[in-house]
Amino acid sequence: MNVRSELTSAFAAIDAANAADPNIIEWREERWPRAQLQGLLATEWLALLDPNAGDAVILAARAHHVRRWAIARASYPDGRVGYLRWRRALKEVHAEVVAEILPPTGISSATVARVQALVRKEGLGHDPDTQLVEDAICLTFIETQFEELAARLDHERLVTAVQKTVEKMSENAVALVARTRISAAARAALDDALR
Repeated sequence: MNVRSELTSAFAAIDAANAADPNIIEWREERWPRAQLQGLLATEWLALLDPNAGDAVILAARAHHVRRWAIARASYPDGRVGYLRWRRALKEVHAEVVAEILPPTGISSATVARVQALVRKEGLGHDPDTQLVEDAICLTFIETQFEELAARLDHERLVTAVQKTVEKMSENAVALVARTRISAAARAALDDALR
């Protein structure tokens, strides 16, 4: 991705915030703070989805999980209702962090407000920018979390999880699933779940 110079310091601020993620994952034989890697990968996927995406969309992809670890999933009840409450709370954390770290990097207040709306996923289902960010997030999820999910869930629940992910994606993003960098075993499980 050819990053416009005005985004360089904003990326650095987001990446620095995400470098504090205590959740470490392996990626291509390197250890990464999860949120930092997911921001980088979402930015890469966005470049494939739309090389002409606007600054707010690019920044939202990079910041989509900024400081995600600030609220532990265990602090909300088990089950779908607890999960959804946790996710709503996280969206607000992401929006607050964006408002804190982007203005000092020179990003305009209008762009910051738009990034906040995008990390909250406002307009999902009818806003093309929100869909682009969601597509990048879903592809990143497949690359960084699918194998762990496949190991944890029985086949039926895995199929349901994959179907729910695919339902959130545009046709363009679904076409890119084949380019995700996952193991052969995970690829077989994903392909099986997509049938």
